[in-house]
Parts: sequence; structure tokens; C-alpha cells
Amino acid sequence: MARVMTEAGASSPAAREPRQPVPPLVVDLDGTLVASDLVLESLLILAKRSLRRLFAVLLSLREGRARFKQRLAREALPDAHTLPYNRALIAFLRAEKDQGRRLVLATGADAAAAQAVADELGLFDEVFASDGATNLSGPKKRDRLVAAFGAQAFDYAGNSRADAPVFAAARHAVLADPAPRLVRDLERTTEIAQVFVAEPPNRDTYLHALRIHHWTKNLLVFLPLIAAHQLYDGLLSARALIAFLAFSLCASSIYLVNDLLDLADDRAHPSKRERMLASGRLPLTRALALAPILAVAAFAVAFPLSHPFGDTLALYYALMLAYCLRLRGLMVVDALAVAGGYALRVVGGAVAVGLAVSPWETMFSFLFFFGLTLLKRYAELVTMHGMHGLSGKARAYLVQDGARVAIFGCSAGYSALLLMGYYINTEQAAYPRHDLLWLLWVLLLYWFSHMWLMAGRGRINGDPVAFALGDRTSLVVGGLALIALLLAA
Repeated sequence: MARVMTEAGASSPAAREPRQPVPPLVVDLDGTLVASDLVLESLLILAKRSLRRLFAVLLSLREGRARFKQRLAREALPDAHTLPYNRALIAFLRAEKDQGRRLVLATGADAAAAQAVADELGLFDEVFASDGATNLSGPKKRDRLVAAFGAQAFDYAGNSRADAPVFAAARHAVLADPAPRLVRDLERTTEIAQVFVAEPPNRDTYLHALRIHHWTKNLLVFLPLIAAHQLYDGLLSARALIAFLAFSLCASSIYLVNDLLDLADDRAHPSKRERMLASGRLPLTRALALAPILAVAAFAVAFPLSHPFGDTLALYYALMLAYCLRLRGLMVVDALAVAGGYALRVVGGAVAVGLAVSPWETMFSFLFFFGLTLLKRYAELVTMHGMHGLSGKARAYLVQDGARVAIFGCSAGYSALLLMGYYINTEQAAYPRHDLLWLLWVLLLYWFSHMWLMAGRGRINGDPVAFALGDRTSLVVGGLALIALLLAA
């Protein structure tokens, strides 16, 4: 029994019987040729496009899985050009094709989705797929292949235990990222000719998917405590820390939902295509399971703290979910929604520690982060202009909107700083070292201007906060600002 382990990105010839005559090599699609699930991707595309049409398609499940897949494929299909293909397997298939071997794509996906992939790769001589009447998976796929080629007269490339009947009818097995249990089962029944193993998700994979580095945004919950000069109160600081954890878990849940719904756009983006879900390094099913778990954990932390805080967190989650599903496709409204999320962090911080919600802090946060969100959109437009010229766009914004977006964003940010300057002159800003607040104001003014200059030069390719965490100037200014704030308080 021959078995060759091949790491992703490398290849080594498998020990096999004499090549003449060589039987067809039949290749599965989901999880094998593509590190994704096309049905699930189509559902996510449709969820983003229209929830009403999504529910209508789901109702067609009553007519059977084959009919459901056909109806879904007519409504939404992922872009075959940007799918996360198994490059090592494709290199192997091309080598087999060059030697005259017949390649067949056989999948439980609908024929329209399968044909789109086949046309994109240009490798396959024939395509077997679900057709609206027959759901081509498991025993039905086996029967179709045996009828076409005969038992033990074809090799099969797959990765799922659902295809166990197909493997049993095949001569040799080619595995792509299989579960260890599948390998053990097949070793007793089928000769394994080739195994392609990609690096499995690890701790760093999950940390990147959850965007732990973006949890710094949730430090806004400490702003009311700092403004009230009570940061050194141990009990209140502990409550603020719990609020920080709740918002962080909630935000990570939203990040997963956002990345699930934004697969197509991320894959077309020069840097976002490397995200864990878009690149296929984290399975979609795991993200779908993890997102609600994180949300439940967030609310499990929030409501024992106080019901008003739990309500604030629920409002934040609902707003961000609406942003992911619909609002991010609306010009300016998307930035208003994101700014609202930042303002709710400040409100949540005040509610968590039992302080009155300050209109100064809330309005400053809203305007300042409205400006930063538009800065992100402007930076994306600069990137798209460099890639696609005047035909480029970022979400609902066109490259031609760049100058106006910059005006709106700068106006919002500088208005926030003007509001802060007015607040410093009021009696509410009763800090022991009041003069240091002006140093903080100047530092923020400088940093905001620096960020817009960096965006205009094309230096910011993603989230401005993420850029700032790796930007030396931003880190120095941030450190000085923190020192000024703590000394002033």
C-alpha cells in the first residue's frame, strides 16, 4: 500500500502502479479543490444582498437539497476567479493533465457553480454535479461514477467522510487536507496515492480572525472614568475592565460576521484577501460556530455587571450587525454607524461604572471617529485609484468621491477637536494640572493631521487604528498624550 505525504506548496511523485492504462482522476470540489464550501458562500452572499430572498431560497429545502442548491445558485454564486484554491493540488492536477490523464470534477454543488470553477481552471474534461433533481453526494455520487467508469476504474480526490462510499469504489485515493480519522479509515480499505496537507488553523490563525489587536479600540470604556478622575478607584476600574472584556468579545463576534459576509470583497482587495476567512486558512464553519459563542460570552459578562450596561451592549451589537448586513453599503451612513459604535463604547463605560453619561465625551467620540472612519474610506479610495484608476471604488464610494470624503472626514475630526478645546475651558474640565490638557489637545491635532497625510500618500492600507499601532510617529504621540492625560488628572 503506497502512501506519500505532501506538504502544501510542495510535491513529490506518488508510488503507483504502471501508468498504462491510467484511470480517470475524479476530483471533489468543496474542501478539496477549494478551501471553502460554495453552498455556504452563496448563502452568505445572499444574506448580505437580501434577507427576504435568502428566506425564500431556504424554503425551497422542502423540495429537496438538489432543488435548493439549484435555486441558490440562480440567486448567488461566489466569484470563481477569487476562490481560495488548493494550489498544491492544482499543480498536481496540471502535471497529471499534461501527461494525458483524464480529469473529472464531481461535486455535490450545483452544476452552475461547478461549471464556473471548471471554466476558471480549464483542467477538467467532464463535470458531474447536482442538477436540481439529483443531489450528487455520497452513494449517488458513487453510483454515477461507477456507471460512467466502472468500479475500481477511477481514482478519487476528496477530503470528507461523506464521500466514504466513493472512496470505497475507487482504485486509489488522493486526499486534500483530510481529517486524521478519514486517513485511518481509508488505510484499511483504499490505497492512498497522494496526500496534500496544508497548515491547520493554529492559535495565531484564530487571534488574527478575532482581530485581538483591534481590542485597543475598546479602551474607550475607560474614558468616562479618566474624565471623572476616578481611574485609581480599584472597584470602578475593575468594573470598567469587565466592560472592556464584554465589548471586546462582542467586537470579535462582529468581526467574524463581517468577514463572513465580506468574503468576495476581501478576496478582491490587495491586502484583505490575506484575512483568515478570505484566504481559506480558517474554515467558514468554524467562524459560523465561533461568532455566536463569542456573543453569548459577551452578554454573559455584561448583564451581571448591570442591566443598563447589558442593554447598551445589545444596542451596540444590533447596530454593528445592521452595519454588516446593510448599512456599510450606504455612503456616509456607514461612517455614521461606525462612529455610533465608538460613541456607544463611551456610553457603555459610563453606565458600567455608574457615572452619568457625558454629552461632551459622547459627542467628541462620535465626531472624532466619524472622521477616522472617513479617513479609512479615503485611504481605500487612494489604494483603489492606484490599482484601477478612475474606475476604482471602495464599497459605495467612487474614486471621484475622494476629495469630498476627505473634506467630510477632516471637518468632522477638527470639529471634534474644537469641541474638546471648548470643553477644556469649561468648569467641568476641573483637572489638577489643567494646562496639560492643552498639550493633549495639540498632540491630538498633530496626530489627526499626520494620519490624513499618511492616507493621502497611500501609506494606510487598512484600518487607521491598526496602522497607528505599527506607526512610530503615532506610538510616540500616543505615549506623550497618555502621559499628559494621566499627569493632568
